[in-house]
Amino acid sequence: MAGSARRIALGALLHDYGVKLQKRFFDYFLKGIDNGWDQQPHVQLQVRHVDKFVQRHETEWPLARTRWTRYYLDLAERMLLTEPRNASDRVEYEANGRGLTFYTPPLKREIEITGPSALKLFISSSTSDADIFAVLRVFAPDGREVVFQGALDPHTPVGQGWLRASHRKLDPERSLPHRPYHTHDELQPLTPDERVELDIEIWPTCIVVPVGYRIALTIRGKDYEYDGPGATLSNMKNVMRGCGPFVHDDPADRPAEIFGGTVRLHGDTAQQPYLLLPIIP
Repeated sequence: MAGSARRIALGALLHDYGVKLQKRFFDYFLKGIDNGWDQQPHVQLQVRHVDKFVQRHETEWPLARTRWTRYYLDLAERMLLTEPRNASDRVEYEANGRGLTFYTPPLKREIEITGPSALKLFISSSTSDADIFAVLRVFAPDGREVVFQGALDPHTPVGQGWLRASHRKLDPERSLPHRPYHTHDELQPLTPDERVELDIEIWPTCIVVPVGYRIALTIRGKDYEYDGPGATLSNMKNVMRGCGPFVHDDPADRPAEIFGGTVRLHGDTAQQPYLLLPIIP
């Protein structure tokens, strides 16, 4: 059974098809029902398109044919580019504001993003710490954001990642370029206005981005919020604005005097911030 735990269903396991998949797994291993699970492919994807999902099976994760592609942050022009800029730039945002969004040019060909992503940043803060919220997004040619039904929230972005700067310490043996692994065993407070390097994990995702659409990255100091109307559930007190009920708004954990300051992003020829995406040919 342990070996079969590698079999992955990347998708909404709370939906009917996901429940059926899990029942097949438990029927095979716990009830001994010969339902063909031993022939089940190791990886099952629900590949997201802007208007549909397409099921696909794979043999490993991340996919062996992944082309790990760097999209460099052009801090001056707010762009995501496949070639680094030979320039020194700095840009800042208020941690309690909307943050900064960087866009690719409109795509000239369809691109599939499937797998984990990672973000390399060089930041400084006006305070002794900073929370970084990294949001992977897709925008239609008319400027409309493409969002999806999450486990609860109907307006979730393509992908998200989080890191508190004082927890930036990495485990060098367990970290991979596409999956930084933080030890969380030591606090490393910031010295105000002193630059530090951050590696931020963005959770695995999957989407096929059509021609003419743009991939975007938003960096901010608070939770993502969908620009349209929020959603409500009768058993939840808060309106869902893109993150469901899973928000980071406890003033005891995020005192304004520490996490409400100004954050600066830095870049130069020696230290280039970039977004690493899993492009599938």
